[in-house]
Amino acid sequence: MNNTDTYKTIITPGEEVLFKDKNSKFFGYSFPITSEEEVKPIIDSLKKQHHAARHWCYAWQLGTERITYRSNDDGEPNNSAGQPIYGQIQSFEVTNILLVVVRYFGGVKLGVGGLINAYRTAAQLSLETSTIVEKTININFCLTFEYKNMNKVMRIIKERQLTITDQKLELDCKLFISARKMVADEIKDLFSALYEVGIKRLDS
Repeated sequence: MNNTDTYKTIITPGEEVLFKDKNSKFFGYSFPITSEEEVKPIIDSLKKQHHAARHWCYAWQLGTERITYRSNDDGEPNNSAGQPIYGQIQSFEVTNILLVVVRYFGGVKLGVGGLINAYRTAAQLSLETSTIVEKTININFCLTFEYKNMNKVMRIIKERQLTITDQKLELDCKLFISARKMVADEIKDLFSALYEVGIKRLDS
């Protein structure tokens, strides 16, 4: 997405928004997601909520460095719904997000241009009412060492304000830490330089 180690996303679902055009109603929704598996249950629940609607079109995007995305026209003319919705995800530069626009047909055909505009506008309104936050891209590491080295390890963790995400303290110690991508190499070098401390990068 960009060269920094931050990305934009939403943490909570946005409010329902409504866009009307020639008696057709377009309800827009935004949801935070962390995997593709979360998409179908959300769509299914909207289908129950709007069982009289005609189309449930959507687009989603996941990832920060390796991006995956999909858009779905759900029976509308090709690229008249899913793509305009996805275009708003790109325009707002957000990721880990699902946008859904539910359409009730009002009896008057809008034409492809009208549909593109309606789906784009409903998606845009949905994002405008969502709380977009900036998060850091973090790299996870596992540290292994003996108890006698705990103090020197903890000193670096405190000095560099690293986050401990998990720990296994048994015969020896395992600490799982998270560092911003920007400083990850530096953190790895710091711990690699410590005598009797092992550090391994984990693929998140």
